[in-house]
Amino acid sequence: MPRTRHVVTVFAVATALIIPAVFTAGSPAGGTPAAAAATRTVLRDRTVCRHVGNTRARCLAIRVDHVRRGRIRHESAPVGYGPADLATAYALPTATAGVGQTVAIVDAYDAPSAEHDLSVYRAQFHLPACTTANRCFRKVDQRGGQNLPEPDGGWAQEVSLDLDMVAATCPRCHILLVEADTASMANLGAAVNTAVRLGANAVSNSYGGPDADDRYDGRFFHHPGVAITASAGDSGYGASYPASSKWVTAVGGTTLTRAAGSRRFSETAWADSGSGCSTVNKAAWQDPTITGCPGRAVADVAAVADPATGVAVYDSYPFQDTSGWLTFGGTSASSPIVAAVYALAGNTAEVADGSYVWLHHSGLNDVTAGTNGSCPTKQWCTARTGWDGPTGWGTPHGTAGL
Repeated sequence: MPRTRHVVTVFAVATALIIPAVFTAGSPAGGTPAAAAATRTVLRDRTVCRHVGNTRARCLAIRVDHVRRGRIRHESAPVGYGPADLATAYALPTATAGVGQTVAIVDAYDAPSAEHDLSVYRAQFHLPACTTANRCFRKVDQRGGQNLPEPDGGWAQEVSLDLDMVAATCPRCHILLVEADTASMANLGAAVNTAVRLGANAVSNSYGGPDADDRYDGRFFHHPGVAITASAGDSGYGASYPASSKWVTAVGGTTLTRAAGSRRFSETAWADSGSGCSTVNKAAWQDPTITGCPGRAVADVAAVADPATGVAVYDSYPFQDTSGWLTFGGTSASSPIVAAVYALAGNTAEVADGSYVWLHHSGLNDVTAGTNGSCPTKQWCTARTGWDGPTGWGTPHGTAGL
C-alpha cells in the first residue's frame, strides 16, 4: 500500500514534474484554478516490498509515484539526484578511486533486467560501461551459480536502486549482484557469505527485519576485512536486523538539500530514518556514555534517504504500473552509497566490524539537526553534535571516515 505520511501536491508545467527540495516547481500551466486543478499531481511514497513475517526480511526501498488523474505518470528522463550531485554532496573521489574494488549487492529474488537497467543508468550519466562482457558486472544466485530464483517486481526495483547507487558513488568499482532464493534471513545471509567468497570488498544489505539475537552473526555477517553495511530502517525509532549486528556498519538516512556555501548541500536527519537501542545485541566497541544504550546502538553513519530529496533510478521491469525513470528514497539508498564509499577508500582490509566509523568519525559531516520522532533517550531519535541514532556520526566527507 502507498505510504500516506509523505503526500505532496504540486502544480507542474507541461514539461516536468519535480520532487520538492530537489528541483523547483513551475507555475500552473493555465491561468485559472480550473486549469491548475487539471494538471494537479500528487507525489506519493510507496514501499515496494510487502511486509512479511518474523522469519523474513523486507527490502526498504521507497518509490515516489507521480500520480495524475488517478494514474502514475512515467518519466522519460531522470528525476532526482544523480552521480554528480552525490559526488559533490559527499566530496567523493569518483574520477580517481575504486579501481580493483568490488561492491556486492545482496537482495532476494531475481531482477531479470538488472544488467540492462544498470547499462541505461550508466549511459545516461556518462559513466563507464559495467557489463558481464567486460567482467565489471556479475549476477549469481546465493550459491554463486546461475540457478537464479524466481522474479519479484518489488525486489527488482530494490536491485535497480542498489546497483545505481553503487554506480553513482564508485563508477570504477566492479559490481557483484547476489540474489537469494527467498527473503528469509538464512538465505540472505548465505548470499552474503557467497559475496565474500567471490571476492567482494564491501557488501550492501538494503533490507531488514525485527531486531534479532546473534544466532545469525557468526554464520553470515562476521567477515573481517570486508565492509558489510546494512540499512537502519525506514520507520523511525526501533532497532532492526541486520543493522543491529555488531559486525555491520548500520546506515541511517538524511534529508539532503541544495544550499549555499562551498559544499553546496546541507543535511538534516530524515524524519523516518531508522535508529534504535538493541535489547538483544551488544557492541563492545561502542561507548554507552555516548549512546545512552546498554546494547548495540543504531546507526553508525548515514547518507541521503528521504524520498522527498530522492535519487534517480532506472528500472524497466514492469511492477505496479511503473517502469523507466523513477525516484527512490529509504535507507535502501544510503546503505549501497556507504558501501561504495568504503570501496572508494580502498582500505576495507582494516574493517573488522562496525567499529571502523567510530574510530574515524572526525572525517565525516556531522549532522546536527532533525529528528525521527520521540523515544526514551533523546539522542536515539534527535540529531545533535556528535553521535546520534538517526545519523550516527554523520555522512561521508570524502573517504576519511570510511
